[in-house]
Order: sequence, then structure tokens, then C-alpha cells
Amino acid sequence: MSTKSTQPEEKGFFEKVKETIEEFWDGTKDKAEDLKEAAEDKYDDLKEKVTAKKPAAKKKVTTAKHAVADKAHAVATKTKTAAANVKAKTETKAKAVTPKAKEETAVNKKTTAPKKASVSH
Repeated sequence: MSTKSTQPEEKGFFEKVKETIEEFWDGTKDKAEDLKEAAEDKYDDLKEKVTAKKPAAKKKVTTAKHAVADKAHAVATKTKTAAANVKAKTETKAKAVTPKAKEETAVNKKTTAPKKASVSH
């Protein structure tokens, strides 16, 4: 008879532990690579979304700046026009009132001058 066994050789305890650890290690590396790829994809997607929104936001801000500048310019123009109108009206009114006031002053002087003379006597 032969001393060789017809059954396959059983692996030892340490060999079984070693294979189990290798399986865990390979599984962990695969999982880590998958997570890394998923994270990179997500990062790229978010980066594209942000870069797509930036020009739109800049455009909105620029449009708003122009609108505010235009409104400020319009208000300043209206204010200057109103101030010029008020000034013109004031000058016109002053020109109209000045001769009248001078005339009244002259009349008052004439009427008060004889009274002073009579009072001092």
C-alpha cells in the first residue's frame, strides 16, 4: 500500500487565516478604490455646477450694478433740474419783489421823515 493519501491535503490553521486576511485586504482595497472614484465624480459634478453658476451670478450682479447706477444718475439729474428750476424761480421772484420793496421803502422813508421832524420840535 501506498503512504500517499487520496484525499486533498487540508490547509493548516495559519494558512486559512492568511487567506481570509488576503480576501479582506483585497475587498477593502476594491471598496476604497470605488469610494475614491465616486468621490472624484461627485467633486467634478459639484465643481461644474459651481462654475456654471458663477458667470450667471456675475451677470446678475453686473446687471444690478448698472441698474443702480442708472437710477442714481436719473435721480441726480432730476435733483439738479429741480434745483435749477427753484433757483430760477427764486431769482425771478426776487427781481420782481426787489423794485416793489425799494418803492415801499422809499414811500415809508418819505412818510416817516416829516413825522420825525415834527416829533423833534
